[in-house]
Amino acid sequence: MFEDLIEKASVKISTVGAIIKTNHRLRRIVFRDSLNKQKLAEDHEFAALIEIIPSEREWEIYDHSAVVTRLYAIYERFVEDLISDWLRRMPDLVPRYSDLRVEIQNTHREGIGRLLIDIKNNRFQHLSVEKVVQGLSCGITETGKYELLPDAFLLHEGNLRKEVLETVLKNAGIKEPWKWIINHKEIKYFVEEVRGSQNTAEGELKQLVDYRNKAAHGSTDEILGTQELLDLGHFVEALCKSLADLVTYNIILLQSDRGLVREIGKITEWLPKPQAYVAKVQKVILTVEERVFLVLVNDKLSYCYAAKVESIQLYGISKNQVQITSEEEVGLKFDRDARTGLTIYVTKSNQVD
Repeated sequence: MFEDLIEKASVKISTVGAIIKTNHRLRRIVFRDSLNKQKLAEDHEFAALIEIIPSEREWEIYDHSAVVTRLYAIYERFVEDLISDWLRRMPDLVPRYSDLRVEIQNTHREGIGRLLIDIKNNRFQHLSVEKVVQGLSCGITETGKYELLPDAFLLHEGNLRKEVLETVLKNAGIKEPWKWIINHKEIKYFVEEVRGSQNTAEGELKQLVDYRNKAAHGSTDEILGTQELLDLGHFVEALCKSLADLVTYNIILLQSDRGLVREIGKITEWLPKPQAYVAKVQKVILTVEERVFLVLVNDKLSYCYAAKVESIQLYGISKNQVQITSEEEVGLKFDRDARTGLTIYVTKSNQVD
């Protein structure tokens, strides 16, 4: 659902990683690998480059500062774009303004008031008074389609640490965000496998914000090594993915309330040899190449993403499409990894009454 946002963030983080590795390799050549340095020095361009290279320590400080600043910017932009997208979808998910969650209405009205006071601020030069009040007016009077202006929800003070991130998401109507984040499969993998459970998601985020703030104020007294910087990038990517899945799950809940999507069954078994799954499903039409949503939410794990059905088997026979009227066991293969216990959701067009 938010594949484009995730892809953009992933590309940016990958670019940061490539620069980290490039500079690390260059430093090895310049300061340690004398043989390669001697060979490359025969090249006039490289020889000229060596003449202007800073000290190894200053170079590492610059890399550290640039990386933590860039990673935080990627994270912050992702959060703001994600919330903006969520708010823009809201009128279609909840058509009546009065039916919105109380926290959304309160944040919206308070935000509109603050925007009207600060409308001449350069930060809001893209807005007009009419633009600011129109969406709220339509919602309250029910004279047209309301609009939730993202600027009204993104007036947070301070960096997006855990507490601020939670507040921003809750004010936009996203419930229990941190519980979801720490249970998300990408975050759990990072904390348990990469960090060996020696840190927490909250600790990683705090570290990113602290390093970024010190870099911004020119007070860097500790620098991260190459692998630590790469790991920090992996954490930011995992955090972005967890947030995208969180908002996707909240959209599915609202769509389910309106009958736009419906739960049709669960994955009950993993078949290693065909790399496929067995699912018990009912009242649904399933077709190869269509997309479904796979969801798992409990006290230990959070999952939610769209997956494409790559193959279907019913009674051991491959099918391009099946129509299930009563509960049946169906073999399914997806374009993404899944697991037993996942709930399958489909759109209204795939439902069988």
